[in-house]
Amino acid sequence: MKTTLIILISALLGFGYGDNVWENAHYSKEVKRENDTLTASLNKRVPTMKQQIITSLTFQKNDAEDAMNFYVSLFDNSRIIGIHRWEKEGPGEEGTIMQAVFELNGQKFICSDSPPVHDWDFTPAVSSFVECKDEKEFERLFSKLSEEGEVAVPPGNYGFSQKFAWVIDQYSVSWQLNLQ
Repeated sequence: MKTTLIILISALLGFGYGDNVWENAHYSKEVKRENDTLTASLNKRVPTMKQQIITSLTFQKNDAEDAMNFYVSLFDNSRIIGIHRWEKEGPGEEGTIMQAVFELNGQKFICSDSPPVHDWDFTPAVSSFVECKDEKEFERLFSKLSEEGEVAVPPGNYGFSQKFAWVIDQYSVSWQLNLQ
């Protein structure tokens, strides 16, 4: 029972056999096997939550792919998950984005190039709020996002955080940058 409890606690805390806890030679192969079984069982029980709400960006100038690539280049832990393109017979320009899925720092987004040009476009009233980890990240993101874009609120201390800025990037997407 004591061994099982140690194994269970170790599995929950993420300790493995390469850690100091398991370097004692008196633990047998049976204990390792029991630990592996318990760890596998715990991993099966931990639910993986799917992101229920995903921001969708509709571009009207056939620049969805450029925007997506730009955003993915700015944020850590970001990637393009998949791209579905308009074909020759489709309503959109051949090769443009029908729908693409990408992640920015682990957060999913969808984008597309809209075949019809609508009476509406992006509005600054809806924006992505970015908590920056440090001054360097804040300055880098502000510089890149405001380049060829528009500064709606310049960087400053507005009383609710150390530093804040609001920019509308070159693709007309709005970003709030914050540094606590």
